[in-house]
Amino acid sequence: MELSKINRVFFVGIGGIGMSALARYFAKRGQVVCGYDKTHTKLTEALTQEGISITFLDEPAALPNEFLDHQDDTLVVYTPAVPKDSKILNYFIGKGFTLKKRSEVLGIISKGMFCIAIAGTHGKTTTSSIVAHILKDTGYDCTAFLGGITSNYNSNVLFGRNNVVVVEADEYDRSFLTLHPDVAVVTSMDADHLDIYGDKSHIEESFRLFAAQLKAEGLLYAHEGLPLEKSISYGASSSATAKAENLRVVGSKFLFDYTDNSHSIKDIGLMLPGRHNVENTTVAIAIALQLGIDADKIKQAIANFKGVKRRFEYIVNNGNQIYIDDYAHHPEELRACFDAVRQLYPDKKLTVIFQPHLFTRTRDFADEFAKVLSTADALMLLEIYPARELPIEGINAQFLLDKITLSNKQICEKDFVIQQVRDTKPELILTVGAGDIDTIIEPLKNTLNNA
Repeated sequence: MELSKINRVFFVGIGGIGMSALARYFAKRGQVVCGYDKTHTKLTEALTQEGISITFLDEPAALPNEFLDHQDDTLVVYTPAVPKDSKILNYFIGKGFTLKKRSEVLGIISKGMFCIAIAGTHGKTTTSSIVAHILKDTGYDCTAFLGGITSNYNSNVLFGRNNVVVVEADEYDRSFLTLHPDVAVVTSMDADHLDIYGDKSHIEESFRLFAAQLKAEGLLYAHEGLPLEKSISYGASSSATAKAENLRVVGSKFLFDYTDNSHSIKDIGLMLPGRHNVENTTVAIAIALQLGIDADKIKQAIANFKGVKRRFEYIVNNGNQIYIDDYAHHPEELRACFDAVRQLYPDKKLTVIFQPHLFTRTRDFADEFAKVLSTADALMLLEIYPARELPIEGINAQFLLDKITLSNKQICEKDFVIQQVRDTKPELILTVGAGDIDTIIEPLKNTLNNA
C-alpha cells in the first residue's frame, strides 16, 4: 500500500507507545485518524486532546461511520498485543479491510528515506531518542518514531523536513525485519520474548537477519562483544572501536571522553546516569560524526538531553527524599538501573517497588530477577502484570518472592504501597516495571511531597 494513497487510518490498540506515534504521524499528515484501546491512559487522553477519536468499547457498533465499510484508501493498523478474538479486529478482517502491523507501516513510511534503525532487547528507546535529539538539536533534522516520550519534546514522534528517519526497531514478533536501514544499531541481544523465540539462539538469529537487512553501503554498529559480523563495535572498554573513556561522576552528572579512529571529544556531560547510558550515548555520537555533524554541536546537544519518560526519571528530589521511576522489566535492565542508582547514591538505603511483566518472562528469568532484586535494601513486590497473556499455574508474585534472599521483602497491593511509603518515609525509592505500575507514580509523588 502506497503512503500517498492512504486517507483514513484506524488503529487497533492505539494506546501503545509505538502505535500512538504512528497515529500522531498520520494525523499530522492530515489523514482521518481514529482508534480503539481497552484502557484509558494519559496517552489516550493526550491523543483525544489532539483531535483523534478513540473508542474503548470492543464492538463494531462503536466504530465511526467512515470505518464501517471497506474503502481502498483506508488502512487498519494493529498490534500483536491485541487479542486475536478482538471483535473490532475481526470485523475489519471479515470486511476485507487492508490490515498491517505497526512494523509493516514503519517499513512503508521509511521506504525511500535514509533510515537509522536502533534495535536491541534493551537500550533501544534511550539510544534512538539520543540519536534523534542530536539530529534535531544540531539542526541536521530528522523524523523519528520512538518507544518512549522524550522529555525535551514531550512526544514519541518527531517531525522533520529532510529525508532522514530514526526508527526504534522492535524485535518482538520479528517486527524489525520489515526495515531496510542505512544505519543500524544493535544495543543488546539478551534472551527475552522466549514465548516467541523459544531460546536465546533463535533471538540471536533474528538479530543477524535484521543486520542482513542493511542496505548495501550501510553501516552496522553493535555493542562490543555481540556476535555480529562486519559491525563497528562501541562501548566503554578499550576493545571497542567507538568508545567512552575516563568515566566519572561529578555531582549528579556523568562525564566521559569519546574516541574512535578519527575523532576525540573531551569532557562530555550527560544528565542520564549509568554506564549503560554512557554507552548508548557513545553510539549516538558515532552516528552523528559519521553524518558529518560538528563535534562541538554534538557535545552541546548531549548536555541538554533531558532523557525519556520512565527511563530513570526523577519524580521527587527534594533533599530529604529521592524517588526515581524506570521502565526496566528484564533482569539486565534492572541490574543496569540498580547500578546507576548505587553509583549516584552509594550511602542511601534503596527501597524498590517492582511489578513483574508477563507470566512467561517471570517464569523464564525468575532466578535472574531474584538475584538482582535481592541487592535492594527493601522490596515491595506487586503481582505480575499479564499484558497479553493468560495466567500460568504456579507463576505469581509469591513464586518470585520465595526465590529472593532479601529479608525485608513483601507482596503488596498498590494502595498498600502508598500507605507503606507514607508510614516509613524511605529516603531513596525506585519504582520499576513495564505494566500499569505507572498509575502509582502521581500518588507516590503527592505522598512524598506532602510528608
